[in-house]
Amino acid sequence: MITLVGVGHVFELRRQVRGIILKRRPEVVCIELDRGRFEAMLSKTRTGDAPFMYKLLALLQRYIASRYEVQLGEEMLTAARAAKEIGAKLAFIDMDAAVFYQRVMATMSFPEKVKMLFGSFTGLFIRKKRIDQELEKFETNEEEYMEMFEKQMPSVKKVLVDDRNDHMARAIREINKDHHEVVAVVGDGHVEGIRKLIGDLGPDVVRLRELREFKEVPESAGREGGSASVSYSFELRQ
Repeated sequence: MITLVGVGHVFELRRQVRGIILKRRPEVVCIELDRGRFEAMLSKTRTGDAPFMYKLLALLQRYIASRYEVQLGEEMLTAARAAKEIGAKLAFIDMDAAVFYQRVMATMSFPEKVKMLFGSFTGLFIRKKRIDQELEKFETNEEEYMEMFEKQMPSVKKVLVDDRNDHMARAIREINKDHHEVVAVVGDGHVEGIRKLIGDLGPDVVRLRELREFKEVPESAGREGGSASVSYSFELRQ
């Protein structure tokens, strides 16, 4: 069984993610990161030599996460810790960040670059209420929301959403050939795209809305905590 778990990188979801993994006890836990980004999260390394736009987007994500009083990406680190806890393998299934950043910058039109730059700056002053409103729009009509995104920023949507969906779906499919119990923790905006691409494998799906409403945790889950270190017992190489 493949389980797709849709998360929001700026929300407090550690308990829910850990609870699902401990309850389902998969052979492999997949996370929406490449190894480089994962190691940077563990060491709390910032995007020192990264291009300006990349650093701006990272700053925006950290700012939004701070509005919800969480550390950006903690749900991914929690998934990795939970994998180690149950003896599961850990797979990094996302495209290398440098690769998809180069692709998006190379394919973006000038108007798209202006929109992204303007949106990133204004996003640094966005209120939590507005973030919740945008999430509600997405959850109410995801297909329409994605169509609007594609219309406004087609190059960005193709690289950051469609190409990565394809990459992660192929990675999950490859892993599933040898490991039948798999949990993949990915951003909620990727879930539907990946589900369609691996639909023949009959994945189970847990969406962000369900996670945010989720209160129950298996008795064996215990408390969150301990060291952030994990072993790289499995890494998918393309």
